[in-house]
Amino acid sequence: MALIIAFLLGMGNFACHRAVIASGHAMLSQVPPRVLRIARLSSLALEFVLLCGALYAARAGVTPWIWLYAAYSLVNLGAAWSIVTRRI
Repeated sequence: MALIIAFLLGMGNFACHRAVIASGHAMLSQVPPRVLRIARLSSLALEFVLLCGALYAARAGVTPWIWLYAAYSLVNLGAAWSIVTRRI
């Protein structure tokens, strides 16, 4: 069950990441395109590494790490919501 939860949280994190990139926020439009491309790829890579770590922890039965990943996902969702709705 923890494996499924970690996977779903990871998919949610990727969806939040995609929504922020597609939002066209002024914060992103001020960054030069080359730097933005590198930042986008590196942040996606970091997100993938975090998901792999959470999945590994779930498979190993280390549930405190799943709770930590869930808290990270909640913070990520809040930040993405703030950016997409232009509250920041």
